Amino acid sequence: MKRRTFNFLTRGFLIGTCMVGLGVVLDFIGCKSQNESKNKTQNESKMEIIKENFGTTAEGVTVDLYTLMNNNGMIAKITNYGGIVTSLLVPDKNGNIDDVTLGFDNLQAYLDGHPYFGCIVGRYGNRIAKGKFELDGVEYKLATNNDENHLHGGEIGFDKKIWDAEPVENEKGVGLKLHYVSEDMEEGYPGNLDVTVTYMLTDENELKINYEAAINKPCPVNLTWHGYFNLTGGKENILNHEMEINADKYVVVDETLIPTGELRDLIGSEMDFTSPKTIGSRFDKVPGGYDHTYIINKSSSEIDLVARVYEPTSGRVMEVYSTEPSVQFYTGNFLDGSLTGKNEIVYKKQSGFCLETQHFPDSPNQPGFPSTILKPGEKYSQTTIYKFSTK
Repeated sequence: MKRRTFNFLTRGFLIGTCMVGLGVVLDFIGCKSQNESKNKTQNESKMEIIKENFGTTAEGVTVDLYTLMNNNGMIAKITNYGGIVTSLLVPDKNGNIDDVTLGFDNLQAYLDGHPYFGCIVGRYGNRIAKGKFELDGVEYKLATNNDENHLHGGEIGFDKKIWDAEPVENEKGVGLKLHYVSEDMEEGYPGNLDVTVTYMLTDENELKINYEAAINKPCPVNLTWHGYFNLTGGKENILNHEMEINADKYVVVDETLIPTGELRDLIGSEMDFTSPKTIGSRFDKVPGGYDHTYIINKSSSEIDLVARVYEPTSGRVMEVYSTEPSVQFYTGNFLDGSLTGKNEIVYKKQSGFCLETQHFPDSPNQPGFPSTILKPGEKYSQTTIYKFSTK
C-alpha cells in the first residue's frame, strides 16, 4: 500500500487551520449559548398583567380586575371600581404567600358597602367639620356622611367611581394607570378636577402609588389610599404587630374626631411609636383605639420614611414612604364582625390597621394647618410607597 506523507509545514498549516476553525465554532457556540442564556433569562421573567371581568354594577356597567405579578411572587389585584386593591399577596420569611390586605373577592360585596377597604379616597380624605368650608368668600356645603361631619369625599366619593384604566409597564415593574374627571360641584366641591392615580408593583416588592391632579377652580384636595393591612394574612389580629412611626407630634381631635387645632408632643405617651412597640401594648390607654393623625418628621416635600411595621410570626416587614406631611394610623375600631371577607375571614375589631398618608384633617377650616387648596395652573402631585421584606 502506498503511504501518503505530509511534510511538517503542511501538517502545521492544516493543524492551525483546524484549530482556527475550531475556535470559530467554539466562539459561535459560546455566543449562541450566551444569547440563549440571555433570552432564557428574559423569557423567565414572571412580570405580568392579567385583565378579567370582576362583575357588573346595578346600572349594567362592567367592572374589571387587573392582576399584577412581579418576579418575586408578589401579586396585587386592583379593580377600576374605586381603584380598590382587592388583594396583596406577599411572601413570608419561609417563602409562603399570604394576602396581607382586607377586602373581598367579588364586586357585589364592595357594592353592598364596606369601610373603605383598599380604595382611593377623594376629593378630600379624612374629615371636614360640619361638612362645610369657605373659600374666597363663598361657603361650600358638603355631605355630612359621618354624623355631623364630612368624611372621605362624601356619599359617592372616588371610592365608588369607575375609573378609566390602562395597564402600564417599565423596567422596574408592572402597574395600572387610573383616570377620573370629577366635575364641578360633584359632592359639593368646586371645579373640574382631573385626577390620575398610578399603581406600580415593582421587583423591589413595592406597591408604589403616584397621584397627579389639576383643576380649573380653587378647591381643597387631599387624596389618599385606604388600605387595611394584616401581616399575618388574617390568621391573627393586629395587636402583636410592632409599629414604628416617624413622628414626634400628632393632631389632637375632639369627640367627633375633628381637630381642635392643637399639635401635641407625643414622646413618652401612649401615642409614642418613635421606637418599635406592639400596637396592643398600650391599647387600654387609648379609648376606642388608634384613629389619629401623626405629623411626620420632615422638612421638605421629598419622599421620607413614614412608618415601619414588623410581624414576628410571619417575619414580614412593611415600610411606608411618602411625600405627604402626615399619616392617619387607624386600628380598625369600627369593624364589628358583620363583614366576612376573603378566605371566609370575619372582620372583627383590630382585624386590620391603616396607614393613610395625607394632609391634616379639616385643613380648609384650620388656618394654622398646611394648605390643601389646589389652584388653576398648579399641579397636585404626591407619591406613597408600601415596601415589603422579611427578617
